[in-house]
Amino acid sequence: MDKEKKTIKRREFFKGSIAATAALTIFGASTFVLDRKAAEAMPREDFLRPPGAIDEENFLYGCIKCGLCVQICPVQAISLAGAGEGLGFGTPYIEPRLQPCDFSCDALQCVEVCPTAVLDFKPFKKVGANAVEKAAAQPGVDLSQVNPFEVQKVAMKEAVQMGKAHVNKNTCLAHQEEGFRGTPRGSDFKGVHRSPGKNEISASPLRDRTFDREICDLCITECPIGEKAIVQKLSRSGKLVPHVMDGCTGCGVCQMVCPTQQPSIIVEPF
Repeated sequence: MDKEKKTIKRREFFKGSIAATAALTIFGASTFVLDRKAAEAMPREDFLRPPGAIDEENFLYGCIKCGLCVQICPVQAISLAGAGEGLGFGTPYIEPRLQPCDFSCDALQCVEVCPTAVLDFKPFKKVGANAVEKAAAQPGVDLSQVNPFEVQKVAMKEAVQMGKAHVNKNTCLAHQEEGFRGTPRGSDFKGVHRSPGKNEISASPLRDRTFDREICDLCITECPIGEKAIVQKLSRSGKLVPHVMDGCTGCGVCQMVCPTQQPSIIVEPF
C-alpha cells in the first residue's frame, strides 16, 4: 500500500472516530435526559395490573420487566409501560377500553409464567384446590364425572381482584332508558373477547358482532363472570339498569363493549 492510500485511510479513520464520538456524546446526553425525566415521572395510579398483582410498591420493585406475561396472553391484553412512567417503565398493565382480560386462556397463564411472583399464583392455586375438594364433597357426586380443571378455572377467575367497575349514570344508555342496535365499537375496532353466551372456544373480534337490545345491557350479557359480578336490577325510578356486585374482578370486558363514545362503565384499579 503506497503512502497516499495510507494517508487517505488514516484520514477516513479519524473522521469516522470523530463522528462516532459525537454520536455517542449526543446519545449519552439524550439518554441522561430520558433517564432523568423517567426518574421524575411517577407511575400512573390508573394502571390496571394483570391478575394476581401484588401491592403496587412491591410490584414496581419486584417486576423484572421480562414480558413473559405479554407474550403468553392469547388476546394480547397486556402491554409494557413506556419510558415516561418512571419506576413503572417496562411493567405490565392492561388498557381495558382497548383490550381487556377476558379470561379466555382459562388458566390465568400470565400469572403462572411470572418468574418473580409479582403476579402471585399461590392464592389461585389454593382457591382452585378448595373448589375441587368442595365439589367432591357434595352428596351423591360421582367423582368420575367431575372435571377438576373446569371446577378450578371457574373458581380461579372468580378470585381475581384487579379492580372494580363503576357505572356513570349520566351517560349509561340503560339509565337513560335507551337501547342499542349495531356493533358497539365500530367496524375498525380490533378488540376481541369470548362471549359467555355463545360457548366459544376462543376469543373473536367484537367488530364481527351486532346487538339489538331494547334496553342496553351489553356490560351484563358479555361479562365473563356473570351474576356474581354484574346484574340488571330495577332502580328506584323503575328503570332496568346495571348494578355492579362485589364479585366484579375488574377484568374490563364491560368497559370495552360499552357502546357510548366515552365508556359509561369504567374499571378503577384496586
